[in-house]
Amino acid sequence: MFETSYFFFFGTTLLISFSGALMPGPLLSVTINESTREKGWLSGPLLIFGHAILELILIAAIFLGLAPVLNHPAFFVITGIAGSGFMIWMAIGMFKSLPFLSIKAQTTEKKHFLPLSGALMSLANPYWTIWWATIGLGYIIGASELGIKGIVVFFTGHIMADFLWYSFVSTAVYKGRSVLPDMAYRLLIGLCGCFLIVYSVILIFKSIITIFQ
Repeated sequence: MFETSYFFFFGTTLLISFSGALMPGPLLSVTINESTREKGWLSGPLLIFGHAILELILIAAIFLGLAPVLNHPAFFVITGIAGSGFMIWMAIGMFKSLPFLSIKAQTTEKKHFLPLSGALMSLANPYWTIWWATIGLGYIIGASELGIKGIVVFFTGHIMADFLWYSFVSTAVYKGRSVLPDMAYRLLIGLCGCFLIVYSVILIFKSIITIFQ
């Protein structure tokens, strides 16, 4: 039987994680883009599965003393520039496909290994690692005081927020295909591509500022 402290810790973790999951980011753009393809509503859960595996590895790394590295300015610069390049590359692919995009044709497109995409989009975002090196680290310390069960409860609450939100998004986009004309679909994907470009430019700008500080 779990003590009351475990349920309280689970609830607070779930709420805090929802506040982060609901914020728009590169992973959300990719989820929207992939939800109209062959995997449909499963795109969100599959992307978050890869995201979850990466977070398990990161938690292990934090226990091994990686937290100071994650919070180092040089790490932000490296991941910011490398991640921006990856996101710009994805956005260019979206823009190139716009003239030919059709919801009815999505099942014939090249297949993507979505768990890997979920992990890469998380890794490409330096704010994800900074969150773990600050807020996440604080929660891990609190969870460790409750033993291994506390770590399990923390991770379950944290990843459940991501699974619930991204499953909702992918299901809503997938179900909306029947009422979404191709022009509106192309506009949606174009906006996702624009978001990735803007996000990347901001990351590059902040990385440059960090270099000269």
